[in-house]
Amino acid sequence: MGQKPKHPNGKKHPRHASARPGSGSGGELRLIGGDWRSRKLRFPDDGGVRPTPARTRETLFNWLNYHLAGRRCLDLFAGSGALGLEALSRGAGATVFVDHTPTLAQALRSNLRLLKSDNGEVICQSVDAFLGQPPATPFDILFMDPPFRQGWLEKLIPLIADNGWVRPGGWVYVEHESERSTPQTPPNWSLHRQKSAGQVTYCLFRVGEPGDI
Repeated sequence: MGQKPKHPNGKKHPRHASARPGSGSGGELRLIGGDWRSRKLRFPDDGGVRPTPARTRETLFNWLNYHLAGRRCLDLFAGSGALGLEALSRGAGATVFVDHTPTLAQALRSNLRLLKSDNGEVICQSVDAFLGQPPATPFDILFMDPPFRQGWLEKLIPLIADNGWVRPGGWVYVEHESERSTPQTPPNWSLHRQKSAGQVTYCLFRVGEPGDI
């Protein structure tokens, strides 16, 4: 299979491979829990973006089960919006989706309208530029599934911590390639859960007070 053009954010790794044969000009996302359970949504095959697999999403939201209702979420490198939409479906109060690609951002806006949701905001901007200044209000939960093997975690984790993007007591979810070690995090972040599925490892960190060690 030929090499597909890279996503402008470089979002291409084993799980973001090219679309399935016969998938046409886009992909399909099926939500697996909450109010929108079993709803199917379309998104562009722009850069070969793939949703976080259903089994991984189920595990993640089991971890967050008692921490999600009414919370404000931030979905970075949103792509299809699988994580942020799943959070809204399961009772999150609001989700901000950030993705560099205009066609993906537009598809997310269309899917939010299709779901009749006013609780999602889509921002078409590079993630590093978005994180470059403090938020008006810190988030409760942050999802981050960056392109693999491009040093994004080393660049973005300090921005998230230094600019206060997640409130103390909040959560940061990260996906990375299984071949690498757990990313280095600030002293006040503690690894709550971690699991690997094939070539992808996913981690959930709890954010403590700035002086916590």
